[in-house]
Amino acid sequence: MDISCIIARMLTIRLQRVGRKNDPSFRVVLMEAKRAAQSGKVNEILGSYNTRQKKAVLKRDRIDFWASKGATMSATVRDLLRREPSLKK
Repeated sequence: MDISCIIARMLTIRLQRVGRKNDPSFRVVLMEAKRAAQSGKVNEILGSYNTRQKKAVLKRDRIDFWASKGATMSATVRDLLRREPSLKK
């Protein structure tokens, strides 16, 4: 088994809340699955999502790269990607 597959299994693509009180926006980030809640340490920022404007700015090539390496996605990110017309496969 390739070492990159072992490392990627521990990674997840999820949303991280940023922004002010009552004005949420989110970053699409790559984090370690186990330690994400404790440390909040981000491996890579993959895009952003503004909930008020329903606008997503995503680095599609990097998301595809990490998904091909085996990184899992949260359900919310998966739904967000399905709504993006250019990301459907």
